[in-house]
Amino acid sequence: MRAVIQRVSRAQVSVDGSVVGRIGPGLLVLLAVAQDDAEAQADYLVDKVSGLRIFSDENGKMNLSVSDIGAEVLVVSQFTLYGDVRRGKRPSFDDAAPPGLAERLYEYVVSALRATGLHCETGRFQASMQVELVNDGPVTILLDSAKQF
Repeated sequence: MRAVIQRVSRAQVSVDGSVVGRIGPGLLVLLAVAQDDAEAQADYLVDKVSGLRIFSDENGKMNLSVSDIGAEVLVVSQFTLYGDVRRGKRPSFDDAAPPGLAERLYEYVVSALRATGLHCETGRFQASMQVELVNDGPVTILLDSAKQF
């Protein structure tokens, strides 16, 4: 799995002009699933997202997690994170999971984040979405679970 995690002051995702997910302060997680991913990679990602210490404490140090401050999470599927442009200029998505597996693991991640007690909003899987965000900091973290397994 691959994720781009952005600390936001607010974010929302719309489909066909209607907002389907909206959060205030928290994390926007753009999530892609690889062909060989399973629950182990999803669990790793959930642990990282819920515990990532990128919010400021009373001394202004990045020392608190989304769980610590009771912030929200917006998870948006984005298979294009597996776009490979090493050869040519048109991305290849050969490493991205097929839709069935990707949707199952995407939903697994969302359910697992909610099980931690976090308020978690979502986009709509396989929809053409418009994502709006105000990146706070800016703070953007790249996470690739494949490097852990």
